[in-house]
Amino acid sequence: MKWTDEHRELRRTVARFVEEEINPHVEAWEAAGRFPAHELFKKLGDLGLLGITKPEAYGGMGLDFSYSLVAAEELGAAHCGAVPMAIGVQSDMATPALARFGSEELCREFLAPTIAGDRVVALGVSEPHAGSDVANIKTTARKDGDDYVIDGTKMWMTNGLQADWICLLARTGGDDEKTNRHNDKSLIVVPSDTPGITRSEPFDKLGMRSSDTAQVFFDGVRVPQRYRIGDEGAGFMYQMLQFQEERLWGAASAIKGLEGLIKETIEYTRSRVAFGRPILDNQVVHFRLAELQTEVEALRALIYAACEVHVGGGDATRLASMAKLKAGRLSREVADCCLQYWGGQGYMWESRIARAYRDQRLMSIGGGADEIMLAIICKHMGILPKA
Repeated sequence: MKWTDEHRELRRTVARFVEEEINPHVEAWEAAGRFPAHELFKKLGDLGLLGITKPEAYGGMGLDFSYSLVAAEELGAAHCGAVPMAIGVQSDMATPALARFGSEELCREFLAPTIAGDRVVALGVSEPHAGSDVANIKTTARKDGDDYVIDGTKMWMTNGLQADWICLLARTGGDDEKTNRHNDKSLIVVPSDTPGITRSEPFDKLGMRSSDTAQVFFDGVRVPQRYRIGDEGAGFMYQMLQFQEERLWGAASAIKGLEGLIKETIEYTRSRVAFGRPILDNQVVHFRLAELQTEVEALRALIYAACEVHVGGGDATRLASMAKLKAGRLSREVADCCLQYWGGQGYMWESRIARAYRDQRLMSIGGGADEIMLAIICKHMGILPKA
């Protein structure tokens, strides 16, 4: 990637925001189990950071995805994984399809205030029995006059309790089991205050504690058909396109966090003396940390390569899947290794090392599990067995 002065200035802006507006509050937000999304997102919106790639007509910057990647990387310096993840949902996971395929009316009504930080959005795709198997979702949206009537439930919704609207994937092809599972779904904008919507209590998760995550139920929820994003039946394809940017964004957001863990572990093991010398002076320790830093640099190069293909208009599916896979596995490896060198201190719940150990585990599950990434890679390699 070739970085411009604009990239570098954006990087500085995001880094300053993390340092001043996120990190001082992380401990309180983690303890509360929620961060104030509307308040924080409004500050991001005022800086233009929620619409980096979105059309200028709706308040965005109109830049290419490499700029979002820079923002994601710097957000990874936050002292938790939850807040960057929630920001990513707002900026690059639940809104790309609306920006790309939504009508002008729909974009003005929902995209513009989301970019401004006046509204919070959640992505409604996963269900209790359909996580990675997106084509198997059961939530339906049947036509009734000029409306859709939605029934079903969505699971694992980041921003689920604070969202003002949901980018919802639902079956609009009826109940015919012979219907092509990839052509019977649509993405629909669903305001969260619509009658018939109820939400669970916030989930008590292993990590990502300050991100409100919930199950949302839809019982006869009625929305106008004009709230559909793009063509009817094209929702699965639109969501697959959203996933590519989600996976690249998520992988990029891991980099600074991994580097931070390694740096803090170097400082700790340099100051911690055991058996007459710093722990860092043991070859097994400093060699291992050098090895992990090398892996982080390799991950960065892979992400940048995938981004270059994506920005250039090519199909980055294979490289994006590789980056997502590598980011998840390396996050687990770095957190586990660094925690080991911190010993009992790293095992304490309030330790940042322990928080990273919990938070980063989600990388191999959310947005497509490792096994799904491997299947996609195998398909592109031509080695996936035929069903």
